[in-house]
Amino acid sequence: MLSRITMAVRFGRDFGTFLQRPLSPDECRQQLVRQLEGREAAFLDIVQRGIFDNARSPYRALMRHAGIAYGDVAEWARASGLDATLARLHDAGVSITLDEFKGRQPIRRGGLVLPVRARDFDNPLLMAHYETRTGGSRSVRGVGKRLIIDLNLLAHESAYDYVFLSAVDALTRPMGLWRPVPPAGAGMKILLRHARIGMRAERWFSQAVLSRAPRNLRYYAFTRYVVAWSALCRRRLPSPEYVPLEQAVVVARWLAEKAAAGTPAYLEANAGAAVRVCVAAQEHGLDITDTLFRIGGEPFTEARARIIAGAGARAFCHYNMGEAGRLGIACSMPKALDDVHVAMDKIALLQRDRRPVASGDSVGALYCSTLHPAAPKIMLNVEVGDHGVLSERSCGCPLGELGFTQHLQGIRSYEKLTSEGMQFTGSEVLRLVEEVLPGRFGGGPTDYQFVEEEEGGLSRISLVVSPRVGTVDESQVVDTVLQALGSPPRATGGHWLMAEYWRGANALRVVRREPYVTAAAKILPLHVIRRDEGSRARGG
Repeated sequence: MLSRITMAVRFGRDFGTFLQRPLSPDECRQQLVRQLEGREAAFLDIVQRGIFDNARSPYRALMRHAGIAYGDVAEWARASGLDATLARLHDAGVSITLDEFKGRQPIRRGGLVLPVRARDFDNPLLMAHYETRTGGSRSVRGVGKRLIIDLNLLAHESAYDYVFLSAVDALTRPMGLWRPVPPAGAGMKILLRHARIGMRAERWFSQAVLSRAPRNLRYYAFTRYVVAWSALCRRRLPSPEYVPLEQAVVVARWLAEKAAAGTPAYLEANAGAAVRVCVAAQEHGLDITDTLFRIGGEPFTEARARIIAGAGARAFCHYNMGEAGRLGIACSMPKALDDVHVAMDKIALLQRDRRPVASGDSVGALYCSTLHPAAPKIMLNVEVGDHGVLSERSCGCPLGELGFTQHLQGIRSYEKLTSEGMQFTGSEVLRLVEEVLPGRFGGGPTDYQFVEEEEGGLSRISLVVSPRVGTVDESQVVDTVLQALGSPPRATGGHWLMAEYWRGANALRVVRREPYVTAAAKILPLHVIRRDEGSRARGG
């Protein structure tokens, strides 16, 4: 493994150049078009050097088990194209489940049993500049998986930001972000990507403290180094300011100041954090009209959109995955709230029907393959845990005109909630916490959360209800959930059966507390607490 000293030296060598020479508009466009035109060649290069020439690659073992050589992959790609090749590989068993990719389960294919760790999928081709951690999507510990970041990938992704921001007239707005400090990766990456196109954030609000604790000392030093070095380069980046989620009004006041000065701001935040800012603005009589939010990390739903619009603001969402970076860029002429252009120059998406719950409907599960040599992980038909609607259309926005014609919308997780042998999916959880419960008892989309944890060897389900909601009859809350699960059009198969089972077993309980927040400042509708982190989770 590359030493941290080597990474630090390399970062110090390359960071000045990265920061001091921003990409021009023409360079941004040319960079994207060049990568888009060469996606098939980039794929074959990664397959050859990152998989077949890499004895430790799990994909190489899968290829060997399926009897596939590099020459076969190259012949298929040249004869049928990239998308058809990925489909053929998937159907031959060359694909990875999300649990395998995260190192939670071994790869099992017929007689092949291959124990894997998350780091086995690390990309040996990238230029390692610094280390961060994944943002966390299922547990309270959240930031748990190491990632290596290449400044070349951030430089490439900054071109997406330029094209998008120019399309929504945001390049000259005052910029801020409300994202956690390292080891969470998103905040630092956002700062660096925008700096690469000449945009400097004015404020960095962080939901986490920049800690000097021994386990975080290197991240503290790295953050301070970046801020100090940027000042020497005359491209000063802001120091992080600790603003926990319950103090959203601090961010709202800054946005109101900018709006009052006639320069409405542009804020980067998770979707839930953006909602909290808008709620705080309304509760404190702050005018943030015309503020632009660029959100991500959580689904952008109708419920959240209504709250943001109610504050006089607007929002666009990107689609990201820590292990691959940007998967989708917000369309500036969208057909749906979460309509994104697939970043098809650096990833390829394959869709296959999957039935996440045995008695439920199948979904179009998404599988991702990386095409850029600087991606943190090599991904080849890796299940991402989401489904959505993939389509081809010419929307007329600047990204579409560059050739990014593949769109994705309706992006939802199909992670399962399981208790007493019953299951339902993340989309059902989302409807309950964002529409049904707020509509019945008040509060907003970030005030309710289902939590699954193991207790006495069994999965136990709690419904967390924020104290902000006020007094509620807990039995009525439970009845509302069970009625929603057992009512048309949801009362099919497992949903109706689960509702009846939970009712008879008294399996659902209400807990009054603030919802759990991951280390990446996400408030997830479905939060899973694992056995090894239960004590920390209860400390909340």
